Amino acid sequence: MKHSNKKIQKGFTLIELMIVVAIIGVLAAIAIPAYSDYVKKSEVSSGLATIKALVTPAEMIYQENGVLAAATTLATLGTKDVANNLGTLSVLADNKIQFKFGTDSSINNETLIFERKSTGWECAKSANIPAVDGCS
Repeated sequence: MKHSNKKIQKGFTLIELMIVVAIIGVLAAIAIPAYSDYVKKSEVSSGLATIKALVTPAEMIYQENGVLAAATTLATLGTKDVANNLGTLSVLADNKIQFKFGTDSSINNETLIFERKSTGWECAKSANIPAVDGCS
C-alpha cells in the first residue's frame, strides 16, 4: 500500500485572502459615495416636503393680506420652527419661507427657500444641495 506525501489543503492561501480583501475594497469605494449621495437627496426631499406643507397656508395669508411678511409666525402657518429634525423653518421678508439644514444633516447650513412670485411659488436652493424633483 502506497502512502502519498501530499498534504490535503485546509484553508485559504495568502493570495486568495488578499484578492478577497481587494475586491471588498473596490466595492466599498464604489458604494460609499453612492450611499452618501442617496442620504443627501433623501434629506433634501425631507426638507422640501416640510416646506411644501406650508405653501398652502402661506398662500392663504398672501391672498388675504397681499404679502407674507416676516412677522408672520410659523404657528400662524400651522407648524413650529423645528417641524423637521434636520433643520429649522423661518418666514423671511418678501414672501419667502426658508428651511435651513442643521447639524444633524449631512448638508449643514444649506437652505431651501420657497418664494411667492407673480407666477406662483418657486423653489430656490443653495449651490451645494443636490437637485431633487420640485426644486432644481
